[in-house]
Amino acid sequence: MKIIYTDSLVVGAGLAGLRVAIASKERGLDTLVLSLIPAKRSHSAAAQGGMQASLGNTVKGMGDNEDVHFQDTVKGSDWGCDQTVARMFAHCAPKAVRELANWGVPWTRVTKGPRQVVVNAEKVTIEEAEAAHGLINARDFGGTKKWRTCYTADGTGHSLLYAVDNKAISLGIPVHERMEALKIIHDGKRCHGVIARCLITGELRAYIAKSTTIATGGYGRIYEVSTNAIICEGIGQAMALETGVATLGNMEAVQFHPTAIVPVGILTTEGCRGDGGLLRDVDGHRFMPDYEPEKKELASRDVVSRRMTEHMRKGKGVDSPYGPHLWLDITLLGREHIETNLREVQEICEYFLGIDPAVDWIPVRPTQHYSMGGIRTDATGESPQLKGLFSVGEAACWDMHGFNRLGGNSLAETVVAGMIIGKYVADFGENNDLVLDTSLVEQAMGELKSEIDELIDGEGSESPYVLKQEMQRIMMDYVGIFRNGPELDKAVEGLKALLARSRNLIVKNKKRHANPELVEALRVRRMIKVALTVACGAAARTESRGAHAREDYPQRNDRDWLKRTLCRWPDANALEPEIHYEDLDVMQMELPPGYRGYGIDNTIPHPDTAKREAEIAIKLAELGEHADRYEQQQALMPFELPEELMPKNERLIDKLSAHVGEKNS
Repeated sequence: MKIIYTDSLVVGAGLAGLRVAIASKERGLDTLVLSLIPAKRSHSAAAQGGMQASLGNTVKGMGDNEDVHFQDTVKGSDWGCDQTVARMFAHCAPKAVRELANWGVPWTRVTKGPRQVVVNAEKVTIEEAEAAHGLINARDFGGTKKWRTCYTADGTGHSLLYAVDNKAISLGIPVHERMEALKIIHDGKRCHGVIARCLITGELRAYIAKSTTIATGGYGRIYEVSTNAIICEGIGQAMALETGVATLGNMEAVQFHPTAIVPVGILTTEGCRGDGGLLRDVDGHRFMPDYEPEKKELASRDVVSRRMTEHMRKGKGVDSPYGPHLWLDITLLGREHIETNLREVQEICEYFLGIDPAVDWIPVRPTQHYSMGGIRTDATGESPQLKGLFSVGEAACWDMHGFNRLGGNSLAETVVAGMIIGKYVADFGENNDLVLDTSLVEQAMGELKSEIDELIDGEGSESPYVLKQEMQRIMMDYVGIFRNGPELDKAVEGLKALLARSRNLIVKNKKRHANPELVEALRVRRMIKVALTVACGAAARTESRGAHAREDYPQRNDRDWLKRTLCRWPDANALEPEIHYEDLDVMQMELPPGYRGYGIDNTIPHPDTAKREAEIAIKLAELGEHADRYEQQQALMPFELPEELMPKNERLIDKLSAHVGEKNS
């Protein structure tokens, strides 16, 4: 039995995982990262449009600050997020962007003077301040009041991942590539590491650590068509689920991105619409103003995806061999803009569609894109049930997204949460001992070895490929953008049947090394369990909130459903998860539930909302009219961060105001 020891173990080498690893290493802790693939090929590289941070450098971002970013995030979540976490995030995002600049990210910068942009299908000229010249630029994104999405053309994730991985390399952090963690070692109270399998040799290894951080990304590949990389199969969430102790949160909260290309489902960034692109139907009609006259194409992602689907249901989609689609028109942006700021989109269109987006419209439709749910953690990123088990990024339900994520907040979360949680992981490593119980390690190792032996030597009859395909089809057909009771019941029953069948798998290739069929068999059982948490959570939640849209329960029901879904797997023989709920306390909210600003307001209000609004009004009145926004915020909902992250953020407007003050004095 091979055992490898470390202080801080990170499973996943994307942006979130690498950022946690860097924080641990900088504190002097022995740090090790496991990855299915080379770090620079992680799915973080696929993020195109940018990351949100309230820098306020551009004329269209002037007046932006943490308060505005926080409010946009909470409204975007449809009041499903943890508002304390959203505050922590909004406060640290500017610090993360500037740190990344120091690490070598070539952010697109502001050029002083006039520049032409497209706003609401019209070319307008805006004037950038001379003092802003050379500062980090930002573009518009859906669901935001200000232009705050910082970017590097449309290859932001690529730029960030290379810079952060290079930083990790400079610190000497080892990444064990082509290692797949499949089982968490735990005693019911504390996590001690993982059992991982080498995808090349088939060797099983135990990695023992003071802290274990799961940063394996989302679970999009439980769906048939997804913008996610093929490695995003939810195995990190499944490992936590199979402990029978740790819980998953809000797994039914699954986002569909409005503009994935047809038929392959590759993403075209929200930056296309943020920069002025339009959505058109079969007649060439720009239809979004008909549904959302204020925000139009830049409504929140869940809203745009539903409006597109509604429009296609009315027969306004473009027929194709792959089903109906709509058009994304970025031709009005001009070739120079596309070739400068949307280069990846141009290449995707050329390579996968054979079209020129400067001339041709792009065929798009909503496609599964992001997982708001994940391993439930507290504000420090630690599982409440398993001490020493942390999670970060899309793998986690840290819960700054609630039931819908704003564009640009995902890439931001990876590095911001990695920055914050990385410090808490390092604290844990400094304050806790490495605990080794070889019998516990042997038990976990033996269980995984027995599972592999059964697959190799057994005489089952079920193909892992067939089961996976059936699972993905069920999720696509019955747990999609619009949901209803009868279809969700079909999904649950169908997935339970698949899980039962997965206990009778056959692996025809009997090799124990470099065996893709064995890899598929090991994953598919776990993926079906993850799919069941999504379907069961969606079936139980009889309301519509964010990306969870029930046709039979169209109202957002704050009275009965202002709560977080928690799932745990009761035992190895169970065919479905246990579900319970965690109430969101309105009386602790800085921003009580309200109208998001889309469609009609059909919310069933929470009984404490009016009470909290009155309490907030009294607190603000007691502070007096001279209290600044920082004093007001702290009075309403104090939040804590590691001391070095607490200082205020400086913005261009602060410098300009100070300069004016000096001249006047």
